[in-house]
Amino acid sequence: MTYPHLRLASPAHDRLGQQRKDDSWLAERWGEPGTRVLVVAGTRVRPRNGTLEWVSPAEAPEGTRVLLGQRDATTWWAVIADGALAAEEKDAWVPLRGLLPALAGSSTDEAPLVFHALGLAEWLWATRFCPRCGGALEPQAAGHELRCTACGRPQFPRTDPAVIMLITHGEPGAADERCLLGRQAVWPEGRFSTLAGFCEPGETLEDAVRREVAEEVGVRVGEVTYFGNQPWPLPASLMLGMVGRAETTEIVVDRDEIEEARWFTRAAMREQAEAGTVLLPSGVSISRSLVEHWCGAPLPGSHW
Repeated sequence: MTYPHLRLASPAHDRLGQQRKDDSWLAERWGEPGTRVLVVAGTRVRPRNGTLEWVSPAEAPEGTRVLLGQRDATTWWAVIADGALAAEEKDAWVPLRGLLPALAGSSTDEAPLVFHALGLAEWLWATRFCPRCGGALEPQAAGHELRCTACGRPQFPRTDPAVIMLITHGEPGAADERCLLGRQAVWPEGRFSTLAGFCEPGETLEDAVRREVAEEVGVRVGEVTYFGNQPWPLPASLMLGMVGRAETTEIVVDRDEIEEARWFTRAAMREQAEAGTVLLPSGVSISRSLVEHWCGAPLPGSHW
């Protein structure tokens, strides 16, 4: 089966990393008539009629030019403009999370470029001063590096690894095999998803899965296997999908991150999803892919 989250990772673009410091090459490509630019105001973009508008360099405002790369013989850029630009039409500009419905629809092919652009925009917005000396930073390498004007120390974009896991119990494939889903208190009633959490320093992915599940719902996990991954620049994560086998089934939620957790058989999950009493993860998330992989088929219901 085709997994939903892969729709936001293809087709990949050539990031042209070897060209990022070639000023003459960058100027030439910027001036090409076919070059397309995504305008980002701070960390927000403006969709029009449900899709993103890529403008020509002449139409782009002043800002930090970020080379995204090349695809289909076109050079793609982003301009990271002052966030005040979005204040002029506040409701028209949205962060990446508000853009996901559009990327999951007709703009799916643009997702790798948009994730690249907004991931860098979030990093540029959050990284204001040198962590070593507090000096001012200036962008270099077509927006992919920040260098301190005082001590010369370079800064590079950071990606935080996070595990997202489907935990199962019972004989694999059996009718009574169950998977574990949880819900946060801030979510609407009935919304459930896979558990997730950030890796800690010096921790393997497998141990991060075991620790997070134990902390959030009190279930002990044994065997853990890798499933896949998904870039998730909200603001700067790489979601590492894992499948874990539970050694215990008693649930004790932490009441901090998780308000409720339940075991679901395949039949119960499908029945409740069809009835709308359980809202499953977004149709473009690796969480959804993990659930449908375990179920063996696409599932009905709302895609929040």
